Amino acid sequence: MSRKLPLDTLQELARNRKEEAARRLGVLQTAQVSADQKLDLLLQYRQDYAQQLQALMADGLPASQWRNFNNFLSTLDGAIEQQRAIVKQAAVRLDRGRGDWQHHARRLNSFDTLAERLRRQETLAQAKREQRDSDERAARRFIDRAAQPNF
Repeated sequence: MSRKLPLDTLQELARNRKEEAARRLGVLQTAQVSADQKLDLLLQYRQDYAQQLQALMADGLPASQWRNFNNFLSTLDGAIEQQRAIVKQAAVRLDRGRGDWQHHARRLNSFDTLAERLRRQETLAQAKREQRDSDERAARRFIDRAAQPNF
């Protein structure tokens, strides 16, 4: 059954939209992973820097150097908070992207189900037409044989 249904166009559009949503979702997932990795890196860097400060303080640290360390740690804390906000935004975008993909997947599934139902109905109607045609041919042959004189 190679006849194209009008619904086939809708299916193709829905399939394209689902694929595009999947591509966007992949980009969003990559952004989420990248943001998480940057946050982890900043947290690790802060921990290393704080440990270095503790070690230097144990040996005695001039006040100016202590202030520099503290200022740097404050700056690093600000960067960590900004990165946490970025991670949160990326998570929200990822959730929206996942919802968008799911919406398009459900829509495509609905079109696929409807098209399959229409194809089954068309197949059943075709089978009924073929049976009717076969019955009519058989009836004509029977009538033709009955009408022929027997010699």
